[in-house]
Amino acid sequence: MEQGGPDNLVKTAVGVAGGAALFSPMGMPIVHGLAGIAVAGLSIFAVGSLAFKAVGAISGMENPLKPHRPVEREEIH
Repeated sequence: MEQGGPDNLVKTAVGVAGGAALFSPMGMPIVHGLAGIAVAGLSIFAVGSLAFKAVGAISGMENPLKPHRPVEREEIH
C-alpha cells in the first residue's frame, strides 16, 4: 500500500474530521453519553461479578469461577 495513496488520504481526512466533530459543541453530548455508557457497563459488570462470587461463597464452593472436580485417588495394593 502506498504511503500517500488516495485510500490513506481519505482515512486520514475522515479521522481528523471525526475527532474535530467530537470536540465541537455539538459533539460533546456524544462524548459524555459514551462515557456514561462505559461507566454504567462497568458498574453492571462489577455488580454481576460480586453477586456471582457471593452466591458461590454461600453455596460453599471454593472458587466459584472454576467448576469443582473431585480429585481421584489412586488405589494402593
